[in-house]
Amino acid sequence: MAHSLLVMKFGGTNMQGAAAIRHSASLAARSIREGAKVVVVVSAMAGVTNGLLRLAEAAQGGDIATANDEIAAMRTRHFTAAQDLGATPDSATVREIRELHETLRQAVYGVYLLRELTPRSRDLIVAFGERLSAPLMALALGGQGYQAHHLTGGQAGIVTDEHFGNARPLPGSYERIGDRLGGLLDAGITPVVAGFMGENEEGAITTLGRGGTDFSATIIGKALHADEVWAWKDVDGVMSADPRVVPDARNIERLSYGEVMELAYFGAKVLHPLAVTPLQESGIPLRVKSAADPDFPGTLVGAEADGDAAHPVKAVTAIRGVSLINVTGAGVLGVPEVVASLFAAIARENITLLMVSQSSSMSNVSLAVQSADARRTLAALRGGMTGELKVEEQPGVAVLAIVGAGMRGQKGVAARLFSALAGEDVNILMISQGSSELNISVAIDAAEVDTATRAVHAAFGLGQEAGATA
Repeated sequence: MAHSLLVMKFGGTNMQGAAAIRHSASLAARSIREGAKVVVVVSAMAGVTNGLLRLAEAAQGGDIATANDEIAAMRTRHFTAAQDLGATPDSATVREIRELHETLRQAVYGVYLLRELTPRSRDLIVAFGERLSAPLMALALGGQGYQAHHLTGGQAGIVTDEHFGNARPLPGSYERIGDRLGGLLDAGITPVVAGFMGENEEGAITTLGRGGTDFSATIIGKALHADEVWAWKDVDGVMSADPRVVPDARNIERLSYGEVMELAYFGAKVLHPLAVTPLQESGIPLRVKSAADPDFPGTLVGAEADGDAAHPVKAVTAIRGVSLINVTGAGVLGVPEVVASLFAAIARENITLLMVSQSSSMSNVSLAVQSADARRTLAALRGGMTGELKVEEQPGVAVLAIVGAGMRGQKGVAARLFSALAGEDVNILMISQGSSELNISVAIDAAEVDTATRAVHAAFGLGQEAGATA
């Protein structure tokens, strides 16, 4: 079936080496052959983003030798892939990869000299992954007989705010992207865009947060009024649970935008939590597809979900590495401004709260945050609060969430969740239900998270064929 315009996103495992890149290019080529216009958005080669973060931190710590070794290894890896994809040593692609690595080396040396890694320099360094993989994809498409042109996120027109590490596109981006990429498509050229990155109004490189390549793809999809955005993954679409934890996890055929956002927020490594937001206003569907099985329809994400009374819950997911921050103090929290100052202190530090609960006696508030943010949270609260309050961290926690639009108005869902957990002697530390009624989440001991996930998955019959009753 010919779609007139598709945006295709390829993740790191679908870009991990020459063979994977060639396969990904063939998936794009297949739709172009069927008459579609395609924009390709790529992630860095698997493992490169983490490597870049490591070498930036090594340079900040004064270990320039480790940083340089890592850069040399990365350079070899990209050269090898370019060669396997048919680039000659004096080709433009090889020249560009060499120049990019030289610029990266200089940026990293600057960090080493200053012993300072600012969010701005971290973004510059970490975006090299996508800047290096985009030329390889353009090369692979060329090898299959299609004219391709690669661009950075900024060149493609993605202009963002100043929020380095977690930037958001500015409204003016959409028109700019439409002009720049539309022009290439009209000329019969396939644009290959480096995902995960944009630039601010001064032209400094920004990144859109972990998993940001999905977000790049949906921003571009909205700008071009695409028919669909396809996120190619190494799994069969969105699963009912992490298949490594739950062997009978299944593909979910349809999800609403709201459900997929909840799943992403609660740790399902499916999509960037904001990835669907650009599509929501225009109702553009997002399809999560398996690169290993391109004919499998995968998961279709759209405005409406399937209502299935027998399966009110679609998926169970977990965030590991969580800490509870407990703020206690007799009666002090009855004062609204104290609660306000608590949240203000957290907002200033830009810390994501996973869950919040407050006891009715108002003498304590518990906040669930990623353990990586715990130290900053404690410092922010202790700095921003009056002396009578005690702030303590309880580490080693996980948040388990069940997600599904069918929970709305259906009785007994929470009861089934709690009895499944009780059946496994899992102690619940904290409970929160979203007002949207799309999720119920509980904080539990991290050691019990796998057992709990399997028990809850079974309790809601998620391993069975849709339509089969539990």
